[in-house]
Amino acid sequence: MADCIFCKIAAKEIPSQLVYEDEELVAFKDINPQAPVHVLIVPKKHIPHLLALDPADADLLKRVHAAISKLTRELGIADSGFRVVVNTLKDGGQTVPHLHFHVLGGRFMNWPPG
Repeated sequence: MADCIFCKIAAKEIPSQLVYEDEELVAFKDINPQAPVHVLIVPKKHIPHLLALDPADADLLKRVHAAISKLTRELGIADSGFRVVVNTLKDGGQTVPHLHFHVLGGRFMNWPPG
């Protein structure tokens, strides 16, 4: 999508602090971190939100899971714990209309989140 900020980051048209990339995903540090470790995992394919996934995207979700596993180990939060958040649509707090996974760690995650 031409005006999507995450599409532009994935295409490297907008700079980011990239921490991971493969054929289908990019991961970068959040510009407004809510924890000492806060990265976003973003599909390169434009998918507006979680509910826009279809069965053909099953392998993409497997790849997201593998990226989370790899990144949490590399970022030093795999053993202490972390949170993965997918905000979906307006009431779910989604502010960028492109599916993305927040990986947060490095501190205790309170519940409820807010």
